[in-house]
Amino acid sequence: MSAEPILECVPNFSEGVHPEIVREIVASMRVDGVSLLDYSLDPDHNRSVVTIAGTPSAVMEAAIVAAGRAAHLIDLTTQTGVHPRIGAADVIPFVPVSGISIAEAALVARQAGLQIWRRFGVPVYFYGAAAARPDRVQLEDVRRGQFEGLREASLKDVSRRPDVGGPELHATAGASVVGARTFLIAYNIYLAPDAEITHARAIAREIRATSGGIQGIKAMGVLVNGRAQVSMNVTNFRLTPMPGVHAMVEKLAEEHGTGIADAELIGLMPEAAYEADAAWVQQIPDFNPDLKILERRLASPLAWPEA
Repeated sequence: MSAEPILECVPNFSEGVHPEIVREIVASMRVDGVSLLDYSLDPDHNRSVVTIAGTPSAVMEAAIVAAGRAAHLIDLTTQTGVHPRIGAADVIPFVPVSGISIAEAALVARQAGLQIWRRFGVPVYFYGAAAARPDRVQLEDVRRGQFEGLREASLKDVSRRPDVGGPELHATAGASVVGARTFLIAYNIYLAPDAEITHARAIAREIRATSGGIQGIKAMGVLVNGRAQVSMNVTNFRLTPMPGVHAMVEKLAEEHGTGIADAELIGLMPEAAYEADAAWVQQIPDFNPDLKILERRLASPLAWPEA
């Protein structure tokens, strides 16, 4: 008898300052058939990332409910942070783990987006494998202008209107970007203390794929708690192995007259990308593979928080 398919979902919420709000959103995702694998808050980015996994129908329901809870609790008109965002439940990607294809994950994303609009009045854009239009495959293209800019653009420009709902965004919760994708590794490198934000931005520009850099890399330079950071999404770790990403940032930092310091991994990573002795792993303080590797968390999920 074949095992049930496993689908992962990694929703990002535009709240990283108030732990009680994030706990309430996470607690709302407690649905039979869903395991909580990870969640973290980043006050500087003012963002939280949650990882759940389970049967496709259960994971879809958990994501829908969480989007509604976020819309109730997060007001984007008063929210600020260094990370770009257009919604309270900003991006909701579904990721096939086993027994389910990317096309099937995209179908789940389409169904989830429709329900988010129907139940909570939050319009939805589809991206990645679930994109309804070629100009919305890339998340950064959908999120251009952020909440404030898109709030105006969606009313004036037909090409910026949501795929489901709208044309106006939700007054306080904005819109959600829902999609399907393969594994993504969210990896941030802090530059040396003498580095400036201009160094981080220059390095990000040189390595990101859209600027002619490394294929499979999305990057931006930001200032986090007074420290220059190169914030990256590695969208295909097999095509672009993590050691090479780390080495390139280190090389470019030296060329710009600075260096690199510590790093952080946001959310989880697949076992296939892990190398215990690799420099990029050693650079992450207190890295615990049992807590940060997807397959190990599936075998030993977290306890659900109380609301």
